[in-house]
Amino acid sequence: MEDAYARSVAEVLDFFGVEPAKGLSDDQVVRHARIYGKNGAPFWKLVLKQFDDLLVKILIAAALVSFALALINGETGLTAFLEPSVILMILAANAAVGVITETNAEKALEELRAYQADIATVLRNGCFSILPATELVPGDIVEVSVGCKVPADMRMIEMLSNQLRVDQAILTGESCSVEKELESTRATNAVYQDKTSILFSGTVVVAGRARAVVVGVGANTAMGSIRDSMLQTEDEATPLKKKLDEFGTFLAKVIAGICVLVWIVNIGHFRDPAHGGFLRGAIHYFKIAVALAVAAIPEGLPAVVTICLALGTKRMARLNAIVRSLPCVETLGCTTVICSDKTGTLTTNMMSVSKVCVVHSVEHGPVISEYSVSGTTFAPSGIIFDSSGTQLQFPAQLPCLLHIAMTSALCNESVLQYNPDKENYEKIGESTEVALRVLAEKVGLPGFDSMPSALNMLSRHERASYCNHYWESQFKKISVLDFSRDRKMMSVLCSRKQKQILFSKGAPESIISRCTNVLCNENDHTVPLTADIRAELESRFRSFAGKETLRCLALAFKWMPMGQQTLSFDDEKDLTFIGLHVEMECVRGMPFALKYLKHIVLDLRTAHIDGSTVGMLDPPREEVRNAMLSCMTAGIRVIVVTGDNKSTAESLCHKIGAFDHLVDFAGHSFTATEFEELPALQQTLALQRMALFTRVEPSHKRMLVEALQHQNEVVAMTGDGVNDAPALKKANIGIAMGSGTAVAKSAADMVLADDNFATIVAAVAEGRAIYNNTKQFIRYMISSNIGEVVCIFLAAVLGIPDTLAPVQLLWVNLVTDGLPATAIGFNKQDSDVMKAKPRKVNEAVVTGWLFFRYLVIGAYVGLATIAGFIWWFVYADSGPKLPYGELMNFDTCATRETTYPCSIFDDQHPSTVSMTVLVVVEMFNALNNLSENQSLL
Repeated sequence: MEDAYARSVAEVLDFFGVEPAKGLSDDQVVRHARIYGKNGAPFWKLVLKQFDDLLVKILIAAALVSFALALINGETGLTAFLEPSVILMILAANAAVGVITETNAEKALEELRAYQADIATVLRNGCFSILPATELVPGDIVEVSVGCKVPADMRMIEMLSNQLRVDQAILTGESCSVEKELESTRATNAVYQDKTSILFSGTVVVAGRARAVVVGVGANTAMGSIRDSMLQTEDEATPLKKKLDEFGTFLAKVIAGICVLVWIVNIGHFRDPAHGGFLRGAIHYFKIAVALAVAAIPEGLPAVVTICLALGTKRMARLNAIVRSLPCVETLGCTTVICSDKTGTLTTNMMSVSKVCVVHSVEHGPVISEYSVSGTTFAPSGIIFDSSGTQLQFPAQLPCLLHIAMTSALCNESVLQYNPDKENYEKIGESTEVALRVLAEKVGLPGFDSMPSALNMLSRHERASYCNHYWESQFKKISVLDFSRDRKMMSVLCSRKQKQILFSKGAPESIISRCTNVLCNENDHTVPLTADIRAELESRFRSFAGKETLRCLALAFKWMPMGQQTLSFDDEKDLTFIGLHVEMECVRGMPFALKYLKHIVLDLRTAHIDGSTVGMLDPPREEVRNAMLSCMTAGIRVIVVTGDNKSTAESLCHKIGAFDHLVDFAGHSFTATEFEELPALQQTLALQRMALFTRVEPSHKRMLVEALQHQNEVVAMTGDGVNDAPALKKANIGIAMGSGTAVAKSAADMVLADDNFATIVAAVAEGRAIYNNTKQFIRYMISSNIGEVVCIFLAAVLGIPDTLAPVQLLWVNLVTDGLPATAIGFNKQDSDVMKAKPRKVNEAVVTGWLFFRYLVIGAYVGLATIAGFIWWFVYADSGPKLPYGELMNFDTCATRETTYPCSIFDDQHPSTVSMTVLVVVEMFNALNNLSENQSLL
């Protein structure tokens, strides 16, 4: 049932024929399992895939022909197998590397299972029972509560608490929990964030208790669609792989042409007596053609490319970029667009209080004081500064800050703890509440001259919540009123020293409307909340919430009669306002609409407002701005992709300075729905200008990648959640965060150990340098091979004996060419590597002009090799000093009377001279290929 979110509870229950009080019967379970199903690549193909390359196929053909000819000539033992076995060993080594790399990539699908629930509390036949989640069928009634992992996609049917909140971060990327409700969603083109009546499989309940009916299992869940999307994604060939394939095709045609030409040119020699018949003569020249093929194919090229890319991955690892797929190293170099996740990549992904706003005094009109708070993580260390930038030595001595710390600690359900394994502070519960706990730690405790610096003497485990534990030990919690949608606030009743106090936090408009007094920070006095004070507070709040898009919370308190044991909504009036916290927005995709903004107020008197505001946000990383500028210089466009609201995301982009070059976001910022509604032509134009893509879900990310690829862009996509996996797999370069899910990391080509956008830019620079080096050694190997082809071809045309044996050619290609080529791969990157535009994807590794240049180089390499061979026969003191005419007619030696034995043409010395000349000339050619256009000098 795909549109359950838009149907009423009664419609959904009626569709599955289930009674909410009884659940499914056994017969219905069997029937539904049959109709809807239950909740729940071979190795040899991977091996074969490694040989799906034209150069490799030509090599295999050459090996087989070489072996067949050896058998026809009656060769046995080592000599028959030598050439083909050397070729096949090279291919086997290459295939092994490829198989190991690709086997790792398949782990992504396996790791998706970690997000599936194991068990579920199910109502069947009128009784609740705990069953394996794999046995659920659509129509089952399931009960969920705090801590439960949702076992299937389910439609809410009954609320068993004030509210139900679910953490959907792995699916939508939003770090803040989502409040669920029974009402159906009427939004058109609803995304996951809009479907507030649906509980999604694999998400976690963080507050409340409810019942829901299963509407999707297995592949028909949101998580299942992610798995299917990953399965349907075919790996794109990298630009270098495509160019090498194209070059292989070109080389194959050239080789075939030359081989046929050599064979045809020598048809007149087939009947020479030296061959012992026409057929044996044809086979002899066919062997020469095979030698020519061996000479022309750069056998060492696949191995050298692999080694060069592996060296690149090692350098990248030092930059905190862990490469999982070797070819992606090169692809990074031609990246034209980076689609960057917002939360955790451009920001720290930790909610923190950045501002506190309080009423200082009211004697000559309301005077508002603002304090800024340092520290952008969950670590309980930071400094509080006044409006002039002066550090507060003892924050807890200021009345409003003291009351804010007290309320933050007591009106709070979250936990802050230190994880020694990861060496960082972690949250359990809402990010907003954890930010308040951290603020309480930064304020410190009253009555100690050394506060808060003395807290640094504690161990990290003790320090995590030392001040919070102090306040919790001073006050005993008696009763709690949970947050609800209509009140937009939460209250807790506490007792201390025979006195009872109500602490409240909530949306500013809710708290302020219930307050009658305000606490002054100057003298600890409470004064009536006048219209002027109220107007000033609301103005400050609107500034935080609107222009700065900060999340605000208001805090308040109230003295209560002794002996009261319960709280009612009527108790939440005549409060004392303490102040406002302002939070930085949590950059994973937290909705920042004003309806989510909260104010918190608190004081230890009776009905008065203390006048402080606190602001929070998820701060941008400091190094992001420079990294963005580097991208622009390098001709790389950055598109920020997020599940956030449009206005929130635009505000953050301005903060990080990423889009200072844009006057405004008109035409550059689109929500997923807006983009989908555009006509095809306007979509194309929008893609070329897009800088921000908001309110997205997994399918939109993949759609964006595909659309950009259709415009011949090379796309790098970042992500960390399960929801990002399909897009990471589809992108030319999938980049996962080190702190992300195992699924995202397995689907990606590269993992950022430090979750930092700047690391991507450093990796791109490294990728460009590696490609430049790769291009140089490919050209070196090709020009050397042309020399070998010229040598074999000229020998055949001139009618002189075989200059080099196929095994010698193999040795030259692998060792003489391979080692210098690997050394060229070590060249350092140029200083201006990030000042050039990305290379075109269709840019050939070897252009027509370059090929002509290397034909010229190859010609003199081949001529020098032939010259060494002829020199030994004609001029060398240790040679036979034959006339040149005798050398050209060597194959008729047996039928003529000569002054020399015919066995001299089988001598190995001239081949040794040729090989020595070839190796020496190729060493100079290696120096020639250090740069494409610059002189060695």
